[in-house]
Amino acid sequence: MLYIISLVCFIASILITPFVIKLAIKIGATDQPNQRKVHQKVMPRLGGLAIFISFVIGFLILQPESEYKWPILIGSFIIIITGILDDLFELSAKWKLFGQILAAFVVIFNGVDLEMVNLPFGAGQLELGYLTIPLTIIWIVGITNAINLIDGLDGLAAGVSSIALMTLSGMAIIKGDVFVVSIGVLLLFSTLGFLIYNFHPAKIFMGDTGALFLGYMIAVLSLLGFKNVTLISFIVPVIILGVPISDTFFAIIRRIVNKQPLSAPDKSHLHHCLLRLGYSHRKTVLMIYGMSAIFGLAAVVFSQATVWGSLVVIIVLLIGIELIVEKIGLVGKEYRPLLNMFSIIKVQQRMK
Repeated sequence: MLYIISLVCFIASILITPFVIKLAIKIGATDQPNQRKVHQKVMPRLGGLAIFISFVIGFLILQPESEYKWPILIGSFIIIITGILDDLFELSAKWKLFGQILAAFVVIFNGVDLEMVNLPFGAGQLELGYLTIPLTIIWIVGITNAINLIDGLDGLAAGVSSIALMTLSGMAIIKGDVFVVSIGVLLLFSTLGFLIYNFHPAKIFMGDTGALFLGYMIAVLSLLGFKNVTLISFIVPVIILGVPISDTFFAIIRRIVNKQPLSAPDKSHLHHCLLRLGYSHRKTVLMIYGMSAIFGLAAVVFSQATVWGSLVVIIVLLIGIELIVEKIGLVGKEYRPLLNMFSIIKVQQRMK
């Protein structure tokens, strides 16, 4: 049944997107080119609406059983409204944040939160208490904006989100979590249908309507899929979302180093750096897809490994991330501590 309804979502997304393109142009929900953006012509940017409508169609047909289903749908509706308003009128950061926090509160007050984690090595449980709500809001808002920040090239955010949804759904299958599998798969196929129009050269952008919606849903699904699990296992959703989280983290570091406001836009995100190195638009997107797939695979390995095996996976990932960051200049051209250390070691070896 899920496979048939997923196909319905996919076809619905393909059929609805052309109408959304016309609607976006008619109401002025378009993205104007400027020096910070890669595209060179005016583009409709309401594409997330097609993903949302397709997902809702599948949701209403399937009617997945869970106490969380209506809070998630209501929260996602708030996010969609926030995104549409931003795509139309370019809301200020505080109003976008307000919409995200409001949507987060909807699911939090209906039980979607992180109340406790089971500590490794049999050390008992860590009750989060008063930190439950703030930490859950930080997680939802953080992931929502991480997906939004990586939405800088044709098909990039949609593809990275699809890989994250595949991984989340696959791990939910392993855990036997039918609800997370259902929501994840419906959302995946709705996004894939839209990706046909969004991959380079794109006919439409997903806009904040799509990026905020996908980020919000991935954040909520990851909370549900890893609710009340071990401290080590809670790192799994962080690994799954390694690409957008890393890009966001180093964007913050870059702005601190350059003494810029954290909200200041720039043209030094992961995809910008790869483009500057000479990779084509399409190749850059495919390379980031590959990175996302590696993180997804690492998350699966991590979840099945022993505690010590998990630590090894984390160390390897952190070293790999740091090397890529230094190699492409994600923080800055002069930021190369690890590469400089390797260079010194090589020089010393040659002198021996």
